[in-house]
Amino acid sequence: MESVKRLTSDWRYPTTLLCVYGFFSTVKPLEPFLIPFLTGPDKNLTTEQVNNQIFPVWTYSYLSVLVPVFLLTDWLRYKPVVVFQCVMLFTTTALLRWTESVPAMQAMQFCYGVVTASEVAYFSYIYSVVDLKRYRKATSYSRSIQLLGYTVGSVVGQLLVSFNLISYNNILVFTLVLTAIALVASCLLPMPQRSMFFHRKYAGQRASEEDAKRHRGGSEDEEHDSEISNTSLGDKGDKKEQGVKENEDSEAIKGPASCSQVVLQLWRDFRQCYSSRQLLYWSVWWAMATCGYNQTVNYVQVLWEHVQPSQNFSIYNGGVEAASNLLGAATAYGIGFTEVRWEQWGELALGGFSGLGAAALFLMTFTGNIWVCYTTYTIFKCLYMLLITIAMYQIAADLSMERYALVFGANNFGALLLQTIITSVVVDSGALGLPIIPQFIIYASYFSAISVVFLLRGIFSVCKAQRIKKEQSSLNGKQSEICEEHKF
Repeated sequence: MESVKRLTSDWRYPTTLLCVYGFFSTVKPLEPFLIPFLTGPDKNLTTEQVNNQIFPVWTYSYLSVLVPVFLLTDWLRYKPVVVFQCVMLFTTTALLRWTESVPAMQAMQFCYGVVTASEVAYFSYIYSVVDLKRYRKATSYSRSIQLLGYTVGSVVGQLLVSFNLISYNNILVFTLVLTAIALVASCLLPMPQRSMFFHRKYAGQRASEEDAKRHRGGSEDEEHDSEISNTSLGDKGDKKEQGVKENEDSEAIKGPASCSQVVLQLWRDFRQCYSSRQLLYWSVWWAMATCGYNQTVNYVQVLWEHVQPSQNFSIYNGGVEAASNLLGAATAYGIGFTEVRWEQWGELALGGFSGLGAAALFLMTFTGNIWVCYTTYTIFKCLYMLLITIAMYQIAADLSMERYALVFGANNFGALLLQTIITSVVVDSGALGLPIIPQFIIYASYFSAISVVFLLRGIFSVCKAQRIKKEQSSLNGKQSEICEEHKF
């Protein structure tokens, strides 16, 4: 009994279970072939029904449940929401397998919107059950295993479809088995005793410990930990005051905080975070670019089906998704080894690379060659992964873990709000209900607008920095001349 207790208290136990859950819940062999499945003989839906009536439901449901799920995740301390996410994923797959009508597929998309909104529990759980010094490793493992799951799912799906080993319906049954394994793993996760906002009795003490470690300088491990948990906004005096305040909060709050207290504190943190102009600019790009990226990824299979119908062609969607995931991860990983002053050149990079992404989208839209479509999609995805990694790093550099979670959620909410507006106007059959080619022209133009805005902003920032540098050099030169005169 003692050995079991010791095992469950060790950081490796919850991390391993979370990784098992993350892997089996993301292996989805049918996902790259969803459009051929829905428009094929199994479901007999038209491309217009899928594009204009079914897919928009995901965006609407995601937006409608995101904030309630975010608050419930913290209040319930993560594990129940992780289990609920897996149940909803099982429901999504079951609806996809055993129902056929448009309303049923819309219900399936609603369930998947809940699954997507619940991902916040997966990414937050690990910080509540492991020590500060283990954050870096636990985060690396849990995030990497998801990428591995998506890649394995794409490869397995491609092999099953290319060699015609099993039908689409049987692939879904196989996915249900994988999801059941993930559900068992989620049920075995230990229940956290603290959370970032509602259950702050220990969270405040932990935040004070983080601040203390940062002020001491410390070892290499502490420097690595600060990359994950990060530092709070403001100067060192502000940080010390924040540490004292959080310590007082942790002593004052003996039980879970009320909802009104949490919302008020979140609003104060929100205002303080976005008072930083640099953080605001990076967050604006994050929200705008993520909106365009999600729209592109969500509807790219419809474009591929338009360029080359799956009934007339051996499709390689799974291989393309696997390759783009791996190349995107490699690009994001490689950015960590670059020696660039992103605070000076970052906005120019956002504008320039966003322009390349827009060019890739335009080429993808107007080409009639499926391989050009595949290639430009991979390039576009790599460019986004590169830029979002830079943006996340720049934003995280000045924030504590709690505030980073808030900014992360706010930026994604902004992206989702923009995405909902675009979907309701451009895609939804109740509005314009545009075909896929005009849709992608709009997405490419959208990225072009982002590129122009941030290129202009980047040029302004670089010119301003150069002018300040020249003025500083001139001032230093004058001071040197004055010092030389005084010598004589």
